[in-house]
Amino acid sequence: MFALPLKDLTAMKTLARAGVLGLAMLTAGAAAAPAAFAQAPPPAAESMFRATTLNLSAYGETKIAPDMATISLGVMTEAATAAAAMQANANQMSRVIAALKRAGLEDRDIQTSQLNLSPQYRYEQNQPPKLVGYQASNQVTITVRELNRLGQVVDATVASGANQVHGISFGLNDPTEAENAARRAAVKALEAKAALYADATGHRIVRLVSLSEAGGYAVPPPMPMLQMARAEAMDASTKIAPGELKVRIDVSGLYEVAR
Repeated sequence: MFALPLKDLTAMKTLARAGVLGLAMLTAGAAAAPAAFAQAPPPAAESMFRATTLNLSAYGETKIAPDMATISLGVMTEAATAAAAMQANANQMSRVIAALKRAGLEDRDIQTSQLNLSPQYRYEQNQPPKLVGYQASNQVTITVRELNRLGQVVDATVASGANQVHGISFGLNDPTEAENAARRAAVKALEAKAALYADATGHRIVRLVSLSEAGGYAVPPPMPMLQMARAEAMDASTKIAPGELKVRIDVSGLYEVAR
């Protein structure tokens, strides 16, 4: 049987104890590393936490005269039968559309917006409703791109058979220039507000961190117009005042400030 010398046996025991101790230290270090890593804040978040910021909003507005108008107009007819009501309506609407084209409107500026056919009843006390005929209506939405001809266009449609005018709204063919003017006004107002807040709190503006936009040009809702029962209800020289439009842009900005 082979036996190691005493000094060699002692050396092996010392190495074994050192290996066990090293493994234990390695295991403890591996367990502690994730915890230490989780507790350290991300550099970016820490930087933002240290920064002082102003989160502000402002708006810019410009006024401009409209250069186009949209009108909803139509024809309503009644007859004893559905077919007769629809036929009479189609004939009358054909004359209206022809008048619109003679007035200079293109096909793209004339759009059918509503077509209805409904029965008409007479109601008497203690009697069931009695069918007395049918009512047909056809409405088109037209766009007039030359406002100096707007009154003439409306007069021409009424003279040709349109007996309903439901509303008018004014707009812009190209709102870009007006929107850009409102943007410049909005940014100027935002900068002035940021300077005021910075001065009031004893800070100076370091930089603009972010800028966002909301809003913009929107077509105003139609203004109601009198619904006409007969073509004669509108005068032959209709006057329409377009007034002014307001174009508004809203902006929000985040500023970094420091003392």
